Amino acid sequence: MSEVTLIGTRLAEVGREFVFHGESSACDGCPYRSQCLDLSPGTRYRITDVRENAQTLDCAVHDGGVRAVEVEPAPIPANVPSKVAYAGSKAKLAGACPYTDCPSHAYCVPDGADFEAEYRIDEVLGDPPHDYCMLDRDLTLVEFAPRES
Repeated sequence: MSEVTLIGTRLAEVGREFVFHGESSACDGCPYRSQCLDLSPGTRYRITDVRENAQTLDCAVHDGGVRAVEVEPAPIPANVPSKVAYAGSKAKLAGACPYTDCPSHAYCVPDGADFEAEYRIDEVLGDPPHDYCMLDRDLTLVEFAPRES
């Protein structure tokens, strides 16, 4: 189910995904804060529609102002241990990885996912983008179900 929120004009495009990190100190006293801060912190969202006739509002965080968009919780692509990579099952991330140059790093440490949380696997996507895991983990790329808002 989509929600209407405000986002920086430079970021307002259908399909863009982002993780809402909560309130900035620059939000203090903003008259639009209730419309911007209505999302769940730590949740990954996808923009599904940009309100074309909405005006651009001034913002202390976004230099080009903000505009109204519709968003919905987005699935999270992630690498999980292969032995638990089954659609419909629940899994946790394998753990932190210091190898930031690895092509799989964004999936081993995905935005919007917490190492302590358990997620339902919506879909098994297949092999991860790396040729070899520097931590010698046997991983499979999956898509976690979107968080409920």
